[in-house]
Amino acid sequence: MYQEVIEPETTPRDNRITSSIPPFAMQYSPAIPELLMQLNISLALTTYQAGKLVTISPKDENSLISLPRTFEKPMGVALDGDRMAIACKDEVIYLENSKELAKHYPNKPNTYDNLFVPKVTYHTGQVDMHDLAFGKEGLWAINTSFSCLCQVDESFNFMPKWRPKFISDLVSEDRCHLNGLVMQEGHPRYVTALGQTDTPQGWRDNITTGGVLIDLRTDEVILDRLAMPHSPMFYNGELYLLLSASGQLAKIDIESKRLEVVKDLEGFCRGMDIIGDYAFIGMSKLRKNSSTFAKLDFAEKADQAGIKIVHLPTKALVGEIVYQSSVDEIYDVKILEGMLRPNVLNTINPLHKYSLSIPGKTFWAKTGQEPENSNQ
Repeated sequence: MYQEVIEPETTPRDNRITSSIPPFAMQYSPAIPELLMQLNISLALTTYQAGKLVTISPKDENSLISLPRTFEKPMGVALDGDRMAIACKDEVIYLENSKELAKHYPNKPNTYDNLFVPKVTYHTGQVDMHDLAFGKEGLWAINTSFSCLCQVDESFNFMPKWRPKFISDLVSEDRCHLNGLVMQEGHPRYVTALGQTDTPQGWRDNITTGGVLIDLRTDEVILDRLAMPHSPMFYNGELYLLLSASGQLAKIDIESKRLEVVKDLEGFCRGMDIIGDYAFIGMSKLRKNSSTFAKLDFAEKADQAGIKIVHLPTKALVGEIVYQSSVDEIYDVKILEGMLRPNVLNTINPLHKYSLSIPGKTFWAKTGQEPENSNQ
């Protein structure tokens, strides 16, 4: 069913790997490279457990190539054209894409078709931001620690904009584990949370069945008793989300307040994006030391992390990517449209300091020597 992935272009440091399997090695269904080429896309995923944002691209119709990039505890990713933002441990990093800088990338000229370069770092502090989204009024974020929806800007660590009506105070206590955000016409519309509790970490008491979907316009709880909802999104006018604790992809009818299970994924699902007829869904290993997760119906099967691809019209599983090393937990999955060989620079590798842009022109600054091929 699978083919071995080629070795990553850079080899990240991972002192936990002691076997002969290289870091971030993965296997995948033979049809996936061709599918990505047909859709003209690459994938990006975040794994906070491994501290990486990973891009997966088709090298050709038969093989994939993977680029892991180091970020400190990366979580939600926002994408809007050439704009990208990544929620990290105590900061949000804003990046801009440049095709010209990609073309003349010093380490490998004429290799990449797009290059995301860091431009701004917002110092948010450790507020455990989850989902991010660009909107008409700026950059929105789910602030899980403070149980609120906020905006990210240069004036404050965060600007609180909304909190559920059952949250009585703005405090750093993660009272309901707010996590998911849905935008509609450039404005926040729905959020998900793992509970309706108003006490510190109160959601943990009913973690697998206490989830809710909330309408921001009315403050109404549209659905409750959800099995750990994550990654809500609109697609073709329909609302989808993942039920992590039941391992299901679901579609929501807002008018009737009904939930339809689209696909049983038989694993802990979190992180999703959709293009055409295909949903790309992140799968995580269950934490072996968790007494709560050990009781889930699919506990024995959830021993792999990767991405499953579901064909929505037929509800068929058409392929999957499975990590053999390094990746245990995935938070976000994003589709990079129109990009078959993207690259991402972080703020750790000094190479990003030599990428320069002004209106209408870009440069790679002279370093006096060839930049090192960093493993970051």
